[in-house]
Amino acid sequence: MRGFKLKQDEGHLITREKLAQYMELSQKKKDIESQLDALKKDFNQHFDQSVGKLVKGDLMISDYKVQRQIRTTEKFDQEVTVHRLEELNLTDLIQKKPDEGKIKSALNLRLLSEADLEGCISTSFSQAIYVKQIDSK
Repeated sequence: MRGFKLKQDEGHLITREKLAQYMELSQKKKDIESQLDALKKDFNQHFDQSVGKLVKGDLMISDYKVQRQIRTTEKFDQEVTVHRLEELNLTDLIQKKPDEGKIKSALNLRLLSEADLEGCISTSFSQAIYVKQIDSK
């Protein structure tokens, strides 16, 4: 599906002013996120020095309290884990899943057809808005 352009007088919901406001707010958001990232870096450096790296901590200054939480996420290394489970003869703990790269290659090489995969593909859509200022001449 391709987008289409509206003439300027057709789009009542989108105006030049709204586009300019969007651009301004988008830039402010980037600036604010950059400032927040710098502050978080400073706070983390403080906690690294005062309580140690990857250690939770908290600090009270006047009527403000800052806390650092440490979240741990563990993931199994797929190749190593599969090999180990095969060694232990626990193959029922291994899930098979389609290799999307190989499937796309097989489609491109016409070893597979779209019809062969009927009902196997789910498609989702997401919307994105991009606004940029264009030099008017």
